[in-house]
Order: sequence, then C-alpha cells, then structure tokens
Amino acid sequence: MRDSLPVRSPTATGGKSAVDGSAFISLRSVDKFFGDFQALDDVSLDIGLGQKIVVCGPSGSGKSTLIRCINRLETHDRGEIAIDGVKLDGGAAARAVLRNNVGMVFQQFNLFPHLSILDNLTLGPVRARGLELAAARELAEYYLARVKIPEQIDKYPHQLSGGQQQRVAIARALCMEPRIMLFDEPTSALDPEMIAEVLEVIEELAGSGMTMIVVTHEMGFAGHVADQMVFMDHGKIVEMAPPDTFFSTPESERCRTFLQQILRH
Repeated sequence: MRDSLPVRSPTATGGKSAVDGSAFISLRSVDKFFGDFQALDDVSLDIGLGQKIVVCGPSGSGKSTLIRCINRLETHDRGEIAIDGVKLDGGAAARAVLRNNVGMVFQQFNLFPHLSILDNLTLGPVRARGLELAAARELAEYYLARVKIPEQIDKYPHQLSGGQQQRVAIARALCMEPRIMLFDEPTSALDPEMIAEVLEVIEELAGSGMTMIVVTHEMGFAGHVADQMVFMDHGKIVEMAPPDTFFSTPESERCRTFLQQILRH
C-alpha cells in the first residue's frame, strides 16, 4: 500500500520556467481561435517536472483555454505543445502521453450521477489502463483516504456535499496516476465554507512533488503553493514571476490593477 502520493523523480528540468527547450511541458508560440476570437495569442511557456504553476487573470483572458489545450480538450491552431518531448499533434504517441501523464479537475465535478463513488473512481483505471477490478479498488480506497473521505466510497454523488464531490473528482484523476495535474478553477462552483477543504487537498498534493498547473483566483492559496505565477490577459502571458515578486512588485500596470481588484475582496 502506498504511503505517499505517487511522484516520479524530478529531473534537471524541475523548477525551470524560462522558455529554454528542456522543460517537461513546453508551449511554443501557441495560438487558439474560436471563430474570429483569438483565445490564445503567441503563448510560450516551459514547465519543469515537479513545478507548480498558478495561472490567474481576468475572465476571458485565456486561462482555461491554455490548460484545455495542454490536455488536448481543445486543439491549438498554431504553434507547438509538447509533453515529455512528444508533440501534441493528435497522433498515437500524443494520445499515449496524455493518457499516461495528464489528469484534470474541472470547475464542475463531472461525476457520473448513476455510479457509486467507487465505480466513478475505478472506471478509468479498468477501461483505460486495463487494471483488474481489485487493483482499481485498492487505488480508489487509497486516494479517497488521501483526500480525506474514505467513508464515502459506497455513496452516490448526490449524497455528497459540493466540497466532497470535488475531492472525489480529484481522487478520480489521481487514480490514473498522472505525472501532471491540471486544475481549472476547482473551487469556483463551491460555497465559501467548502473552498478551504478542497484547497487543503490540492496544497497537500502540491507538497508531494506533483507537477501542477492551477487556474484560480484564490491568491492566498497561490502564494503558498506556486513556484511561478502566470498572469494572462487577452490571450497573452503578460507577466510571470515567483509569488513573492509577483505579489510585491508586479511589473505591468494591468497586473497591478488586477491584483488590487482581486485582493480587495
């Protein structure tokens, strides 16, 4: 039985954030359009293995589109995205690297309402990874314990609170044992009293060494977790810096205004 969250040893790329060609996740001059609207505009970013990136910015700035393109839920129109050196081009190698490396947690929990929590967690490992049901159940039990709700295993989603459902969603992603976790505003659909419990789980996961990209407006959480803050506006990366620098001395007027507005609440 596991005694910690699964982490594969960081390599020399760990902690790098410059566009230098050695990172585990690499974006080069990425553009994404929805009709005439450009959601991503010449985005370049490198993320090292084990690094924690928090992406923030105003609504419509391209944050969610960025991580959806990394997970290939959206296909980028120009530029290049690669994970572990494999270009995300829709081919078999790209599908394999996504299946074996990337987990994602959404704003909405997206649990199957007609399946028990156990079945929600074991479905992916059994069907996509070919695990025996007993091994998949062991994974489910382990990760439900890690997100602190092991007693919910036989219940159904409607019997859980929003915070509990989001923790199940995190456990479900972890059951695929990814190397990268993507979080798309994971607390935005939660009542205020439930936000802290979900952020605590994500913060623990970050402390385990998991590579993470988190889109969030929870700036207190970001300051504790992030290696690098990324600020986006109008589809562009406007500013990127470690949290201490980002919050104390933002370079751009647009970022300063955003932080003043969001930290006021």
